[in-house]
Amino acid sequence: MMQLGTVKGTNEFTTFLEAAGHKLVVVEFSAKWCGPCQRMYPIFHAMSLQYQNVFFANVDVDASPELAESCHIKAIPTFQMFKKNQKVTLFSRIKRIICCYRSGFVVKKAFRTRVPKF
Repeated sequence: MMQLGTVKGTNEFTTFLEAAGHKLVVVEFSAKWCGPCQRMYPIFHAMSLQYQNVFFANVDVDASPELAESCHIKAIPTFQMFKKNQKVTLFSRIKRIICCYRSGFVVKKAFRTRVPKF
C-alpha cells in the first residue's frame, strides 16, 4: 500500500483522499526551490514510514497551482490534514522545526495549530 504519494492536480488529490477512506491524510504543500521544504521532506518521509495507518502526500505548488489555490495555500511548507475528505487541521509557516527536532524538543511545540470548530 502506498503511504507517501506525490499528488499532481485536483483530480488526483480527490482520488487520493477517497482512497484513504476513513484514515488520516497529511498533505505537505511545498516547492523544489524552497529551502525549509527541502529540510522538512526527510522528516515527513520518516513519519510516513513510522505511521503506517496514515496516508501522506506531497503537492508541489509550482506543478499544481490550481490545487494550492483551492486549498488556500499562502506560505510553504504548509501541512494540511484530512479525514473523510474534510480538512481537520492546518499547520502553516513551520519555523525552527529542524532545530527543535534535532535538539529533542517535542515537534508539536514548533507548530501553530488551527482546529475548526464543529
